[in-house]
Amino acid sequence: MTRRESQLPSFLGKDKGLTRRGLLGLAGGVGLAAGERLEIVSVKAAPLRIRAAAGERKGPPLGDFDPQRWRTFGPFSQLDGAILVQIRTKEGLTGYGLGGGGAAGCLAIEQHLGPLLRGTNALNVELLWEQMFSSSSFYGRRGVAIQAISGIDLALWDLAGKRAGLPVYRLLGGPTQAKVMGYYTGNDVEHGLKLGFRAVKIASFESFRNGAAGMRKNVEKILDARKRVGPEVRLMLDALCAWDVEYTIELAARVAEARLYFMEEPLLPDDMDGYAQLCREIQTTRIASGEHEATIYGFRELLRNKAAHILQPDLSWSGGLTDGRKVAAAAAAAGVGLMPHRGGSVYGMTLLLLAHTTGMAESFGTGESGNELMELMTPKFEGGYYLPPTGPGFGVEFSDAILRKYAPGVI
Repeated sequence: MTRRESQLPSFLGKDKGLTRRGLLGLAGGVGLAAGERLEIVSVKAAPLRIRAAAGERKGPPLGDFDPQRWRTFGPFSQLDGAILVQIRTKEGLTGYGLGGGGAAGCLAIEQHLGPLLRGTNALNVELLWEQMFSSSSFYGRRGVAIQAISGIDLALWDLAGKRAGLPVYRLLGGPTQAKVMGYYTGNDVEHGLKLGFRAVKIASFESFRNGAAGMRKNVEKILDARKRVGPEVRLMLDALCAWDVEYTIELAARVAEARLYFMEEPLLPDDMDGYAQLCREIQTTRIASGEHEATIYGFRELLRNKAAHILQPDLSWSGGLTDGRKVAAAAAAAGVGLMPHRGGSVYGMTLLLLAHTTGMAESFGTGESGNELMELMTPKFEGGYYLPPTGPGFGVEFSDAILRKYAPGVI
């Protein structure tokens, strides 16, 4: 074993207990009785008011070279672009899934993917995924189209679980662990510790375009966070693609004493060579990536290029549970960690419960003041761990009152 390998946790080594049967079970489909059918009669999608949108920027236009111009993400990304997909069947069942792409994602469903699905058997989940992906590949493959497919796929799995009367992870073979360690994302690290988390990820960093002054602020922020959480708590950071290779390597060296558990998305997602260089050269922490990657095809490239120590698919953006299970199987086979973005949602938790690698679940709504919608999609959290969601499907019931308040477009 090399010195580098000895510094990494066991889940980043080969999982010698993973059998071929286990891999096939993780990547395979749901068994159906002959002739069993749920006919899709309606597919709707609406922007989900999961948090207040940032709104149009006030004040005079930014200068052409203002660093903020590289950080203006618009209404179709992140939680601002969350959508709710609702699928109804002739037999009276309704499934819900969390997707992305905002109004643009909804338009793709309304004009293309929804009509493609109507009249089909909702239980043919993986078949329908392949048909949607193939049919949208001339304009999709990543971004809005795959984010729309993600919401549909999760709604289909929700239907399958409800039809069987089982949580989705039970439908697909049962959990590989009883609970999953959670970590809190936010700069109020004291609040995260108060909630019971023993791992914290800080965010919102200065861009490399802000030069030496920005570097000093970033270093001070990281070292201060370590002091605030103490020596025993796992500390991570999310750069949200704000740095370049040289900047990341320098910063990692400057904050080595903080003992970061991982650095998330320091570079833009398409800088595959850059991520591979970081994984080779940074010895003091791990590199996590994949929050903005899409489908098994993209994650295969991360693995093939040895460009991540930890994969972070977001099931509402990257291809849903159907594709996420393939990513989890590939990660397990490569001995790479799996920590889904927003893994503390019922969707990310389902993937973690089915996976053959040990990971952590990122907070999703836990402790979010007054955000009943995020709490609704969050499984029970106690003692620093998320527990498996209960109830059929993903275990979430969207009442009419909730739909009218947060997604009136599906009523």
